Amino acid sequence: MYREIIINSTKNETRIAILEDGQFVELMTERATNQRMVGNIYKGVVSAVKPGIQAAFVDIGLKKSGFLSATEIGNLYRDPDDKGGSPQQHPPPKTGNQRIPIQKALRKGQNVLVQVLKEPIGAKGARLTADLSLAGRFVVLMPGSNHIAISRKISDRGERRRLKNLAKRMKPDNVGLIIRTVSKKISSEDLESDIASLLELWNSIKKKMNKYKKVPVRLHKEMSVTSGVIRDLFGEKIDSLVVDSKEDYRQILNYVKSVSPLLVNRIHLYREKVAIFDAFEIEKEIRKILERKAWLKSGGYIVIDHTEALIAIDVNTGRYTGKKNLEQTIFKTNMEATREIARQLRLRDIGGIIVVDFIDMNSRENRESVLSEFKNALKRDRSKTKVHEVSRLGLVEMTRQRTRPSIRHTYYDACPTCQGTGQILSKESLSIQIERWVKRAGISSRERRIRILANPTIARFILDENEQQLNELQSNYQIEIHIDSDASLGLDEFQVYSLTTNEEITEEFFA
Repeated sequence: MYREIIINSTKNETRIAILEDGQFVELMTERATNQRMVGNIYKGVVSAVKPGIQAAFVDIGLKKSGFLSATEIGNLYRDPDDKGGSPQQHPPPKTGNQRIPIQKALRKGQNVLVQVLKEPIGAKGARLTADLSLAGRFVVLMPGSNHIAISRKISDRGERRRLKNLAKRMKPDNVGLIIRTVSKKISSEDLESDIASLLELWNSIKKKMNKYKKVPVRLHKEMSVTSGVIRDLFGEKIDSLVVDSKEDYRQILNYVKSVSPLLVNRIHLYREKVAIFDAFEIEKEIRKILERKAWLKSGGYIVIDHTEALIAIDVNTGRYTGKKNLEQTIFKTNMEATREIARQLRLRDIGGIIVVDFIDMNSRENRESVLSEFKNALKRDRSKTKVHEVSRLGLVEMTRQRTRPSIRHTYYDACPTCQGTGQILSKESLSIQIERWVKRAGISSRERRIRILANPTIARFILDENEQQLNELQSNYQIEIHIDSDASLGLDEFQVYSLTTNEEITEEFFA
């Protein structure tokens, strides 16, 4: 498989696309006004401890306090000036397989060192952990742990043994190490250099923790999205990296020369006049991923709907009618849909609980084949996924790791009129609502001259389509009614004013 990384960089936004055999499969976006936070380390202060949910809320300087679960306080660093602790580590004691209750490990007002696991999404604050980790090119360093792990993707037993022996020899006390996949066949010098660099970073963070007395404060900022992608993704499995910024090109080139010089010839500066995302036909694909419906090559399609609790994905045959029989048509559509759904999850960066409604199949063998193909398609996903067996209702339930807001949250704001529901009152419904308002006024109020303001579309509808009802209201309730347009009002809003006093008449008027 031919893999490419395409980087489009401007002053206000950086976009990174990943292509597999020319197909657009992943998009990462970072803006100057909304930089990513995952990996950032903060000296925060506990704002609340909630024994009922075994969690604490930690103020790290954002609008909402971060959420720290009891399961994430394994390696807790307390502030040296905190009365209940010292600069050293204080791992909570365990009772059997259970950790100490969070109310005994933390208290309100306590200063703690935490790292962002998941960015704030919607009304939810950031998800935090006290189990800190610092990622390098070849190694992940875990302060406060003595564990050594080797990436599962390194399958050769001899190589795993070699790397583990190297890690044991180089590992300082009170620090754990995870050897990353890219470390396969790495020299001991490169591994030692990476570990030394991470230890230097960790010592710098500890010094800042002791230095800064005012909390909350950020002690460490994770790499930019571009640097992170080069560090984590750009390796032997990437055939080409193309970037349109000279500055980024020089920085990437210098970094790769120092860590993986054999990969330098795969880095290219894009110099053409046509925008880089247009040249690689990515721009038009980005517009498609913001749509609710995604078409399959056969003519079928999938529909992706976002709800408060989960993502629902529905598969339909659409224009595809098949050639043999209904079961074969459905099977082919479902098989094609498995690959497209896996791609769309990556493209849109959809996380959380996902329910997929494949088209019902009578053949058990076909159902098992579809599920197997779906699991296989998800193996390319860098985020952790877990797929459950087909439910009694024929639904496939799965979860996908979520660390940041989806593309939908990045590119869209909720509609101020419909609040994201996609629906507003119809013209008829709002017209009837206004009619009810006038009737209530006719019964409960002495006001007999009113002015109703509505969106031009609604005002025109009332005057053109409901003129007879309007005349009847004026006659039956002896009220003079003027309908006027106000473009600032939404399609499901209206306001009423007294023509006598020019004051607005609100719902409290009838209370």
